[in-house]
Amino acid sequence: MTVGDHSEHLQAPVSLCEPADVGELALIRSLLDGNGIPYAVQHEHISALYPGVALLGSRVMVAERDRQRAEILLSRLALHVREATSEAD
Repeated sequence: MTVGDHSEHLQAPVSLCEPADVGELALIRSLLDGNGIPYAVQHEHISALYPGVALLGSRVMVAERDRQRAEILLSRLALHVREATSEAD
């Protein structure tokens, strides 16, 4: 398990999301790091051993107390991506 730079005793971790690929994981890590939210990544390197196996995907974990704030940040990121994609069309 990989732990984010701001991880001071990640207590009661809960699943935040399961990134689809390493690019999405990098964006999520940057967003959490930039907002001081501690996180851990489960199974980060498994996809390198077994490419294409969806059941072994990575999972970003945050403390229960940070979950709501992290979900809001991720939803804002998703909205900005959708808006940028719509403008490009």
